Amino acid sequence: MTLWTPILIASIACVVLKMAGYLTPPAWLERPRPARITDLLTVALLSALVAVQTLGDGRAITVDARVPALAVAGILLWFRAPFLVVVLAAAVVAALLRAAGLAA
Repeated sequence: MTLWTPILIASIACVVLKMAGYLTPPAWLERPRPARITDLLTVALLSALVAVQTLGDGRAITVDARVPALAVAGILLWFRAPFLVVVLAAAVVAALLRAAGLAA
């Protein structure tokens, strides 16, 4: 078994899963329960990605300037600030903490 075997199996599985999505009748997806699940699944996957990118460092959990920057971004989003303001404020907070030597 070479490295290419699992890559090919994963590729075939992705194509089959994509085809299953195309072949699913639209009426099944328009019901309230599947629609709600797909909405919540998107939020859950995005939240997991943010958590892993913020706290992850290989196989260890790292708390550095990204955590307060994410907290500032969350607070600004809570108050409905424009997205560009949120991104810039989080970047400034992270940069200031790193410049002050308070976070790596």
